[in-house]
Amino acid sequence: MAHNSPSQNTLLALARWRWWELLLWALALTSPLLLSSHALIINEIAIVALFALSLDLILGFTGIVSLGHAAFFGVGAYAAALFAKFIMPDPLVGLLVGMSAAGLLGALCSATILRGTDLTRLMVTLGVGLILMELANKLDWLTGGADGLQGVAMGPLLGQFEFDLSGRVAAWYSLSVLLLVFVVARRFVSSPFGATLKAIRDNRLRAMAIGISVNGRLAVVYTVAAMLAGAAGALLAQTTAFASLDVFEFHRSADVMLILVIGGVGWLYGGVVGAIVFKLMQDAISSITPQYWTFWIGLFLVVLVLVGRERLIRPWSWLGSKAQKGGLK
Repeated sequence: MAHNSPSQNTLLALARWRWWELLLWALALTSPLLLSSHALIINEIAIVALFALSLDLILGFTGIVSLGHAAFFGVGAYAAALFAKFIMPDPLVGLLVGMSAAGLLGALCSATILRGTDLTRLMVTLGVGLILMELANKLDWLTGGADGLQGVAMGPLLGQFEFDLSGRVAAWYSLSVLLLVFVVARRFVSSPFGATLKAIRDNRLRAMAIGISVNGRLAVVYTVAAMLAGAAGALLAQTTAFASLDVFEFHRSADVMLILVIGGVGWLYGGVVGAIVFKLMQDAISSITPQYWTFWIGLFLVVLVLVGRERLIRPWSWLGSKAQKGGLK
């Protein structure tokens, strides 16, 4: 009988689910029913968490810094919205179309991250996002330009569940997609392929020296991350029945970076935790002081960096330590 090697046992441990994870996801999926009056913000949190998870694949697990991740988010949003308006209103098919369009763009743009330093990657990824935003603005006959793409009507989910004004169907839809993507991403980063990504992150030259195809793996993970970002953009367009130039804005890329700063990089729950904290703070502070809510979030981030995440947010630091030891990456 064949026995697993220590490295294989480690990867299996990384992929194993813990009881408290199942409890957390069960609570998340029931939250639109338990907190029906807050279904809209639950939907937003799920979409932002998915977007953050996609960035963490390249930032936390591969070490690629990007300021233009909103480009894939925006392409997914417009692809899903245009598909629903002009071809077919089915949400699931539209979601696949948005992911495919973003993945194609990611595959094309992957060549930009294979050369140069982190600074050049930052500038190139930022430039791609700005180019796409200007392109969407100029093609106003198709995208609606600055007014946005209006008149997007979504069909019922699975042919039965109509998107309601309360946002409960939208929240369940986004949470279900987030859970499915999380499960797939978990297997992805816990696989031997994911182990090679971490090796590239830690020391690219050493990874090349032991025979890892660095460029091929970077292209694959960048394309996968683009697809997941496109899925988040498609969910936003479908659940709001609207797509505008805002999906390409720099602030979306900046916000998702801040979310990972809050939640932590290199473990998939970091994007989920960061999205919850960021969106709840944004909603609470903006209701108190609409003009200065960014100041208070900025102050929180400064304190977070100076004091340390572990000291400031004890419960999440405990989950983070469990993740490192028990394999929540």
